[in-house]
Amino acid sequence: MTKLDNEALAEAYNRALDLEKAGKFDEAAEAYKAVLELDPEDHGGAAVRLASMGKGNAPVKAPDAYVSTLFDQHAEVFDMVLVDQLGYSVPLMVRDKIEKLELGPFKRLLDLGCGTGLSGEALHDLVPHKTGVDIAEGMVEVADEKEVYDDLYVGEVVEFLKVEEEERWDLIAATDVLPYMGELEEFFAGVADNIEANGIFAFSSETLPADVLGEQNFMVGKYHRFAHAESYVRNLLEKSGFTILDLSPITVRFEQGEPVPGHLVIAAYKKS
Repeated sequence: MTKLDNEALAEAYNRALDLEKAGKFDEAAEAYKAVLELDPEDHGGAAVRLASMGKGNAPVKAPDAYVSTLFDQHAEVFDMVLVDQLGYSVPLMVRDKIEKLELGPFKRLLDLGCGTGLSGEALHDLVPHKTGVDIAEGMVEVADEKEVYDDLYVGEVVEFLKVEEEERWDLIAATDVLPYMGELEEFFAGVADNIEANGIFAFSSETLPADVLGEQNFMVGKYHRFAHAESYVRNLLEKSGFTILDLSPITVRFEQGEPVPGHLVIAAYKKS
């Protein structure tokens, strides 16, 4: 983009955001549509905000440009904000559940959406070889500085899972990944293609009450992340060849002092 385009985009986005915050959702929707015309790649997440306001259908996923921009902006302070301010402890929950279920030993971890390496740190002594993947280059740089992973890649996780690898992984983790995805079919299929027989898939999701979700498999919540129906996750795991070992309700984080409900899932891959 040229400087003029950036200025026009910033002005249009700020106008839309102000209208949304003022509760003028019809006007905000039109303003966000103008933003999308200026920025089809959607670095500001206009499509997600439209869905959150009920002014557009939920996209199949959060735009890649939006996710990478969002996390790159917060890379240097990510751990402090997520853990200290938002009370996020899902990686430690994953470790605790693995130990309680007496799973392992493991040889190779694939940490999808690794971010700054919180899951890699939590699982560091449970698996000798660790690979991390994240769409945000700034997050990967922070993870690299920690020297948590043996291999690190910048990339979108579904696309990464399409690349043929010589070896599969026997532990695949995806903490705080599903909230930026709507449809999960391709993602779960990719995990199945890359996991060893009897390998463990550990991940978290966010959810909403049944009376809010209705018949929807997923929707965008008020904090602009995707919430998934438990039934959708269960059915899709089964179709993808996984057996659920544990599915527990958790508080994923806190937003504006409110607990964000979700699930922690541990599943084993049973197809050869």
